[in-house]
Amino acid sequence: MPTGVVYAFLAAVSFGASTPFAKTLVGAISPVMLAALLYLGSGIGLLAWFCLRAFGPGSGQAASARLSRADLRWLAGAILFGGIAGPVLLMLGLSRTPASAASLLLNMEGVLTSMLAWFVFRENFDRRIFLGMVLIVAGGVVLGWEQRPAFGVPWGALAIVAACLCWAIDNNLTRKISASDAVQIAGVKGLVAGVVNLAIAMSLGASLPALGGLLSAAVIGFCGYGLSLVFFVLALRNLGAARTGAYFSAAPFVGAAISLLMLREAPGSGFWVASVLMAAGIWLHLTERHAHRHAHTAMRHGHAHVHDEHHQHQHDFAWDGSEPHTHAHDHEPLTHSHAHVPDIHHQHRH
Repeated sequence: MPTGVVYAFLAAVSFGASTPFAKTLVGAISPVMLAALLYLGSGIGLLAWFCLRAFGPGSGQAASARLSRADLRWLAGAILFGGIAGPVLLMLGLSRTPASAASLLLNMEGVLTSMLAWFVFRENFDRRIFLGMVLIVAGGVVLGWEQRPAFGVPWGALAIVAACLCWAIDNNLTRKISASDAVQIAGVKGLVAGVVNLAIAMSLGASLPALGGLLSAAVIGFCGYGLSLVFFVLALRNLGAARTGAYFSAAPFVGAAISLLMLREAPGSGFWVASVLMAAGIWLHLTERHAHRHAHTAMRHGHAHVHDEHHQHQHDFAWDGSEPHTHAHDHEPLTHSHAHVPDIHHQHRH
């Protein structure tokens, strides 16, 4: 299985598992405070990892892939949408929606990520990929319809879909800087988003929970948000935003399965219909193959790599031959044909 797909599924599993666990804290902790604690746990844990790694072996090479000043505008936008607005909307939605249904509604993040990637950021797609997304959308519609109240608007479901839109914007902005250090990106996003959400929660009169709730939220945030985002950035680097979003659509199934076992929720028939539709959509994405003759333009960037057909360059430092390794390197113009996805090296027009 390609490395990018593995990273995307790891991101999906870690994030999907966090939804039912976060649901257990809804009610005991206000939605905005919970969002703040989840992101603070993510940010503090990842930045501790980043600092420990900075003083370890290979720290000099790793520094070459760290965020640059040009990356900051993309990172700021990602934090605003994905780190501040998204989690607050999700916590509000969870307070009105069963965790199993909320988990499947989170599939809309992959759909909206792909739509933005295709029509705003111009990633390529074909009929097979489009059909897969239609099936995932259909599953979300079925699930949302089942969760509607007898009278009025399904505000819980709408809040979760709005959170997915925020994360879709975040995903496409983060793709712009995905060649940089994934741990640093995720750590900065978590810490800044956590501090801002904490300030908002405090201004609304929320108070910190007891130590047990505080630690639980921090652990859930580190595992479900922090590690998931690290894996997600690595998947963006290798797959592009739309494909990563599609594979990440497996996350709700993980969350729904845990919800049914842990919270003993009883799903309705719409849950199972939505599951089948969404699973079929994911399968269409998994079985995609895209190959044609294409041209690479000259570029310079830094990321972990091996010396494959896309990385044939000289080193201006003493290299012991170990791979993968990280440093700033140049790509010469190249034209060839092979199966590929819109990763950081394949962003050409069709």
